Amino acid sequence: MALNNVRPTTVKFHCQQSKHGRLAKFPAPNGQSVSFAVLQYAAGSVNPPHTHPRAAELLFLFHGVLDVGLVDTTNKLYTQTLQAGDMSVFPKGLVHYLFNSNDKDFAIAVSAFSSASTGTVSVPASVFATGIVDAILAKSFKTDVATIQKIKAGRTSHKARDEALH
Repeated sequence: MALNNVRPTTVKFHCQQSKHGRLAKFPAPNGQSVSFAVLQYAAGSVNPPHTHPRAAELLFLFHGVLDVGLVDTTNKLYTQTLQAGDMSVFPKGLVHYLFNSNDKDFAIAVSAFSSASTGTVSVPASVFATGIVDAILAKSFKTDVATIQKIKAGRTSHKARDEALH
C-alpha cells in the first residue's frame, strides 16, 4: 500500500488498512505492534464517530481539509480543522470523528496505530445496528420509538459501507 497510487475518490469514505497479508511486501511492521491505514475522503464525506479500543491513532493529513473531533472521558468535545501537513492524535478508546468539510475537493490522510490489531467500534453501528430494543434506545435518548425507527431506517443504506470498512 502506497500513496503513489491514491487518486481522487467518489466513494464517500474509503479506508485501506494495512493487513498482515501485505507484510511480504513491507515486513517492517511485523512484530512491532503497529499498523497504519491510508484514508481517502470524498468531498463532504465523514468517518462517523468511532473508537479504537486497542490503539491510539496518529493522523497526518497529506491533502485537503479535515474537521476532526474528539470526546474525552468527561464528555468534553475538542475540535480542530486540519490543513495539509497537520497532525492530530486520538487516544486509545476515545470517541472521535473526521469530516471533509470541503464540498469540492477530496482529502487524503495516513493514520498510524499503536497496535497491529486496532479494532474499530462505529458508534452509529454499535448503537443502531446491533439489535438493541427500540424501547431501550428511546428511553436512553429521551425520545420515542418512532424516532429510533427512523434513525435505523436511515442507517440501512450505510450498513454495507460499515461492513466493508471493518
